[in-house]
Amino acid sequence: MSLAPVVTIDGPVGSGKGTIATRLAQRLGWHFLDSGALYRLVALRALSLGLDLSHEPALRELALTLDCRFDFNGEDTIVWLENEDVSRALRREETSAAASRVASIAAVREALVARQRAFQQPPGLVADGRDMGTVIFPAAPLKLFLTASAQARAERRYKQLKGKGESVNLPRLLRDLQARDERDSSRAVAPLRPATGAKIIDSTEMTVDQVLEEAYLLVEKNILNN
Repeated sequence: MSLAPVVTIDGPVGSGKGTIATRLAQRLGWHFLDSGALYRLVALRALSLGLDLSHEPALRELALTLDCRFDFNGEDTIVWLENEDVSRALRREETSAAASRVASIAAVREALVARQRAFQQPPGLVADGRDMGTVIFPAAPLKLFLTASAQARAERRYKQLKGKGESVNLPRLLRDLQARDERDSSRAVAPLRPATGAKIIDSTEMTVDQVLEEAYLLVEKNILNN
């Protein structure tokens, strides 16, 4: 494995970790891993093929053979699946809900471990997910856990989806988010929790720029200046 430094950013759905991880990677000039996108890609492919989301062997095979890549476009990440831009499809609620189910399957998580670790390349990596600091990169020199109240996260998600022209209901979105929090934190394999030694950032009352600046200062202190 490369000795390139890694910053892990874990946290619940809607905490803004994807936005912060993307911007932090761009500011540092480092590589970026959206681990959640890998699970959404498995789910999206499974849905398109009409696969049973509880069929472990078929989902494991999808995870092992995904033909995908990530590109930056300004502050956004473009996700390609077999040379098709599926960035928008990955953010649909149907895909996200399916991904939460897929991510609870041990065989899928195991299949994606090596693929995720392969992103650790010079000059460095910012890895965004739910088990980056606890399972995938436990030796990372800086582990962040980004969180916010369920209400704040639901409102952010609501505005994001409305801005994309999707029809959404805030109370239902909040209920779904709370259910996913419970599922992610109570699953038997790699449950969502702060890694040992993680720096916790509660973004409930913070702007994106404020969170980014706090994260960057932590990178300076723990990695760049060492």
